[in-house]
Parts: sequence; C-alpha cells; structure tokens
Amino acid sequence: MRSPLFTGFIYIFLGIIFTFFAIQHVGENGWGFFSYLLVLLATLDFGTGFRILFWYYQMKNKSEK
Repeated sequence: MRSPLFTGFIYIFLGIIFTFFAIQHVGENGWGFFSYLLVLLATLDFGTGFRILFWYYQMKNKSEK
C-alpha cells in the first residue's frame, strides 16, 4: 500500500499533465468537448491530491501530539 503523501503527489502530477494537455488542445483546436473533459479531469485530480495531502498532514500532526 502506498503512503498518502505519495498518492497525493501522484494526483497533483496527473492534474498538471491534464492541464498541460488541455492548454495544448485549446491552442490547437479551440474549446470543445475534449478540452472541457481534460479540464474536468485536472480539477478532480488537483482537488483529490490536495485533499489527500491535507489529510496526511492532519493525521501526522495529530499523531505527534
């Protein structure tokens, strides 16, 4: 089982990649269904990644007290 820290960073990395692909796609083809899909996936990955990281640091601080 992976640590929550690693998993959080993987989700954020995927969000960065989906954002990059969305910017490339919009630059070449304009706003279409696929562009919106990439932005949605990036948003979900960023949100999940940050939520996991915040949860990890809360659990880490709680266990140290």
